[in-house]
Amino acid sequence: MAVISFPGTIRGEWGRVAMQRAARTGKYLILGAFAGLATCIQILSAGSPAHADSLNVVPVAVREAKLVDYQPKLTLSGAVAARSLVNVSFRVNGQVVERLVDIGQHVEKGQLLARIDDVEQRANMRVAQASMDAAEAQLVQADANFKRQQALLKQGFTTRSQYDQADQALRTAQSALSSAQSQLGNARDELSYTELHAPVSGVVTARNIETGQVVQAAQTAFSIAEDGSRDAIFDVQETLVNHARIGMGVTVALLADPSIEAEGNIRELSPVVDAQTGTVRVKVGIAQATAQMALGAIVTGTVHMDARQVIVLPWSAMTSEAGRTAVWRVDRDTHVATLVPIKVLAYEKERVIVESGLNEGELIVTKGAQMLRSGEPIEIMQGPEGAGSQ
Repeated sequence: MAVISFPGTIRGEWGRVAMQRAARTGKYLILGAFAGLATCIQILSAGSPAHADSLNVVPVAVREAKLVDYQPKLTLSGAVAARSLVNVSFRVNGQVVERLVDIGQHVEKGQLLARIDDVEQRANMRVAQASMDAAEAQLVQADANFKRQQALLKQGFTTRSQYDQADQALRTAQSALSSAQSQLGNARDELSYTELHAPVSGVVTARNIETGQVVQAAQTAFSIAEDGSRDAIFDVQETLVNHARIGMGVTVALLADPSIEAEGNIRELSPVVDAQTGTVRVKVGIAQATAQMALGAIVTGTVHMDARQVIVLPWSAMTSEAGRTAVWRVDRDTHVATLVPIKVLAYEKERVIVESGLNEGELIVTKGAQMLRSGEPIEIMQGPEGAGSQ
């Protein structure tokens, strides 16, 4: 076997190069090992509880709840109406033969409004009159016979039995006349009922009959707004009515000209909520309605409610819990957020008036509430700021 040998100089050069390469390779291996170790430490640290808690902390802005004086002014729109509205109707059935007034016309008390056919009533009155005339004639005859029997009895020319019969006939004739007079009175009343007269002075606001129409007794023919006091009628949402009360002051102004106004007071709150609109009717008595506040005029009513202390929060603080309005309250010591239901007095532009559910000095989340869950820690990025004033 042949043996190949290298000169000493070549062998030495190759050895030096090999040693240099080995040194560089070792350096790289050490650096790589340190890098890998650092990566492992970071991975392990990321899985630790302390790091996880820092990732779950939600940054929020809070506001300190403060009680402020608040006097709400509720402005509504409605219409002027008569305080007393009288419905007028015929008291007997019949066909309308004459209608003398129309909607918007002013009538005086006792004025004739309409008339129905009175042929039947006049015939009944003639019969009743004839019956009374006959009863009067019978009474005259019975009275004369009684007086004759009375005189004869004193002279002894008649019997007691005949006298008693004459007395009984007289009493019967008197009763018959009384009955006939009553029937005649009823017939006259029936005839008078064929004419419809205004029971009060006022403006006709409704007409429900026409000439030639057959009407029934008690069917409303006209509605009359009686002269005198005026009311402003408002239909108010049920939630707003809860803060109103009888006697509360209201400023009533014409919608077309707000400079024309009058003072009034709430005099009636309907106990019934309209099923279709969800509103409650409120009647405001106008103390001295101006001439411009005619029936049907559109008006606004500003209700001056009682002053109270409330907490004012921005809209951004609002959330809900089980269908109820709520806010997030932050514990000052643990910085843990808790959902708290509140009662809202009013919703206004850019702010909400809180009536109850919070105490002064509590921290309320105003920004970042959408990211919170109950019991989570938070990080206060802004606050606490004051609640401001009305």
